[in-house]
Amino acid sequence: MLTLKDPTGLAKAVVALLAGNILFDVLLGLFEVRWLMADAMPYTFDPAVFGSVDLNVTYSMSFTLFAATVVVFVVWFHRLRTNAGVWAGDLRGRKPGWAVGGWFVPIGNLWIPRGIAVDIWRASRRQPYAADGGQGPALLNAWWAFWVADWVVGRLSGQLYKHADTQEAYDSAAVRSLVSHAVNLVAAVLAILVVRRLTSMQRAKATGMIPAAQ
Repeated sequence: MLTLKDPTGLAKAVVALLAGNILFDVLLGLFEVRWLMADAMPYTFDPAVFGSVDLNVTYSMSFTLFAATVVVFVVWFHRLRTNAGVWAGDLRGRKPGWAVGGWFVPIGNLWIPRGIAVDIWRASRRQPYAADGGQGPALLNAWWAFWVADWVVGRLSGQLYKHADTQEAYDSAAVRSLVSHAVNLVAAVLAILVVRRLTSMQRAKATGMIPAAQ
């Protein structure tokens, strides 16, 4: 039998980790700007440009933080999906395992988790089976749009870096990488709002303190 589990602690951890990712996006974006201004090859260290900053350590810390964010976010997402099954078992489009596995399906991860998130949102409302009124979860959709955009732009800039062999090509890749950092930053901010909103909806519905947000 499914039972409700409080997602508040996990939500706080996810928000803190996402905030850390935002700080690294700003820092790495500044690195890209310095490379462009100094006309230097990206991902190379020049003391005249970066001073005492250790780029290898910075990128390692960024990747470690990102990996930790993925793990905690997916655990939080799965918990919300499990709770959604308690309130509206027949509303769900996919089983709880997809709340984890859906993120790691190539190409499919561009729409599978979003569908699960919509089911979570609907089940967490005061009236799970009520019509959306033509509005739907606008915040969730905005977050997902930026997440997909970041996925596309990030891979494009990565390919450009991979095949760059001139300063002009590196500069072009760096500009697109800057765009990727900016889009990722917005996506992270929206993700924080989504995490807080869905967690608040579920906590309110579980405790009965106030009607869950529509």
